[in-house]
Amino acid sequence: MLTVAAVAAVAAAVSSCAGASAPKSSAVGSSAVSQCNASNIRLVDSLRSLSNPYHAVWTSGSKAFVKSLGLPSSDYKLLLNEGDSAKQIAQVRTLLATGNDHCTAISVDPNENSDTEAIVTMVQKAGAYVTVYWNKNANLWPWNGYNHWVSFINFDGHISGYQIAKELFKSMGNKGNIVAIQGLLDNLTSQQRYLGLQKALKETPGVKMLGQQTGNWDRTQALTLMKTYLAKYPGEINGVWAANDNMALGALQALKGAGLAGKVPVVGIDAVPESLQDIKAGNVGYVATVASDAYWQGGAALQLSYQAMMGKLNVNTLPHAKRAFYASTILITKENIKKYALAPKPADYMNDWNNPFNRFVSAIAPGK
Repeated sequence: MLTVAAVAAVAAAVSSCAGASAPKSSAVGSSAVSQCNASNIRLVDSLRSLSNPYHAVWTSGSKAFVKSLGLPSSDYKLLLNEGDSAKQIAQVRTLLATGNDHCTAISVDPNENSDTEAIVTMVQKAGAYVTVYWNKNANLWPWNGYNHWVSFINFDGHISGYQIAKELFKSMGNKGNIVAIQGLLDNLTSQQRYLGLQKALKETPGVKMLGQQTGNWDRTQALTLMKTYLAKYPGEINGVWAANDNMALGALQALKGAGLAGKVPVVGIDAVPESLQDIKAGNVGYVATVASDAYWQGGAALQLSYQAMMGKLNVNTLPHAKRAFYASTILITKENIKKYALAPKPADYMNDWNNPFNRFVSAIAPGK
C-alpha cells in the first residue's frame, strides 16, 4: 500500500505574483450550495493511457473514490489521449460542449506544460472545476483569474530524480557509466527529474553519463532506446536511470533480452506494481523507485474539484499555498519494500481523500 504519512499543517499563504491572465467565469467559485446530484454529476479523469501502469493505478483510485461518494459508476468518465496533446485538449473541449458543465469535476494530467493553459481556460469559461497535476508553464497560476481551477499539485521532481540517482550510483559502487531515459521534454516533471540526476552526477565524479534521450514516458520507446544504447555502448553500461517506471521497465526488458538482467541496475519513479514486485524479488536489478501514490492522486484531485463543484469548498478564499503545492513522496528500495508492495485498499485512503490537503509538503512559490 503506497500510503505516505500526512504532513504538518499547511503553511501560510504565499504572496501573489503576476501571471497569465484568463477570462473570468460568471460563477462565484463555490460560494453557494450546488444543485448538482447523481443524475447530472460528471467526475472526469483526463490521462494518457491505461498501458501506462501509473495511470492504470490512478484510475483505480478514482473509481474507488467515486464509489465512496455513493455515486453510480456511470458518473465517472475517463478520457485517454495516448500522449497526444492536441487530442487531450480536443477531448476536454468536446466534454465541455455536451452540457451540465457546472456539475463537472475534472482531474487532469497534462501531457506538456503548454497544454495546461488551454485546458484550464476552457474549464473556466464552461463553469466546470478542474484540479491539475504535474505540468504547467512557470508563469501560469490558478489565482490569476481562474476561480474554477481549484489547485495545481506537483511532487518535487528535483528530489525524486536525485534520490533514485544516488541509489543507482550506490548500487554501482559510485563508479562506472550510466545511460539516461528522459520523459517528455516539454514537461515540468521530466525537466525537474533530469536536473536531479545532473545534481547527483556532479556530486559523484566516479559516475559518467554516456548518453541521454527521451523515451516520452513510453515503455516501448524505452525498450527500443535501450537496445540502441546496448548496441552503441557494448559492455560499457553499468546502470540505467529512467524518469519513470514505465520506461525503466522497458529498459529492463531490453536488458533481459541481452542477458544483463540483474547485472545492470535500473531505477525509475512512480512505484507502479510491476516495479515494486521487481524490487521485492531482488533478482533483476531494479534498485529503487519513488511513490507519489497514483491511487491517492486519483481520489484527491477529484475530491478537490468535486468539493468546489458542490459548494463545499470556496476556491476564492483558498490561500495560494493550497492552490499550488508539493505533495509528499517516498523513496522505495529493498530496505522498505515490504511495507509498500501491498495492493492499495480504499479504506486506508478515506481520511486522505476526505482531507485532500493532508499530504501537503510545501507551497510552490512563483518561479518554481
